[in-house]
Amino acid sequence: MSWSLADVPEQSGRVAVVTGANGGLGLATALALAGQGAHVVMAARDAAKAALARDRIRAESPGASVEIVALDLGSLASVELAAGQILAAHPAIDLLITNAGVMAMPQGRTADGFETQLGVNHLGHWALTSHLLPALVRTRDARVVTVTSGAQHTGRPLDPADPFRLRDYDPWRAYADSKLANRHFAQGLDRQFRAAGLSARALTAHPGMTNSDLQATTVAAGGGGSAARFFLVATRRIGMDTERGALSQVRAATDPRAVGGTMYGPRWSTVGAPVRRRLVRRGDDQAIRLLWQVSRQLTGLDVDVARTAAQTTWAPRP
Repeated sequence: MSWSLADVPEQSGRVAVVTGANGGLGLATALALAGQGAHVVMAARDAAKAALARDRIRAESPGASVEIVALDLGSLASVELAAGQILAAHPAIDLLITNAGVMAMPQGRTADGFETQLGVNHLGHWALTSHLLPALVRTRDARVVTVTSGAQHTGRPLDPADPFRLRDYDPWRAYADSKLANRHFAQGLDRQFRAAGLSARALTAHPGMTNSDLQATTVAAGGGGSAARFFLVATRRIGMDTERGALSQVRAATDPRAVGGTMYGPRWSTVGAPVRRRLVRRGDDQAIRLLWQVSRQLTGLDVDVARTAAQTTWAPRP
């Protein structure tokens, strides 16, 4: 059976944090959640673009509850500041959708010296999840949805000796590595939720071929070579619009039957209704261990559900 926005259940009373909610898939996700009554925290770097996105949400869903929090995933200081602002206003978080990302960018560094793609796509979201974990573990049936890509199938697990691919940097390989890291993060996090006996779940989602801001941003930055220009033309001609492309992450976040530790994506790989996809790669156990090792070392932050749950006092929602 097909799954559409009409299947999104009522979200009133729930708090959803969406990174990159100022455009593309993030905005489509925020529109879907706010339209069903969720309070959406739009965590975004571009304040002016975020304000326009907020106004669009309110215009399409009068009475929608939304707020903007400044977030630059390329800066651990910005992530910590944003998380503190979110926690001060929302001690309980129902949905964390780590949607923001960059693709096949020229080799660069974040404010903390991380390779740009791993830094933004994974390490920034690792830090955000670490800071927000108390609000997630105290919330019944919370979900963390990490947006990956079909490129994860060509990625390699992080190498502790060379996590940024300094020896053989290629923008597409670095992107694939970061997207595989996204998938492994969700799998590892879900295992921790289950081991701690919590009802929270973590999932991944990929949008297939969607005509979002991603491809145009890559080309404008001079990244990805001729392949990036090809994908830009292809997505504009045959790709899904952002409303359809975002359905995979919206389903992963809201479908009561969605299974933790799994991935949702288009039925036909690049296009189609969102369905549960098989995870077929081997070696995930070792890759997840390495991911946690490298991420802790680079950021100085940990994602430890059991310890966080033990230190977190549950409190009824206002």
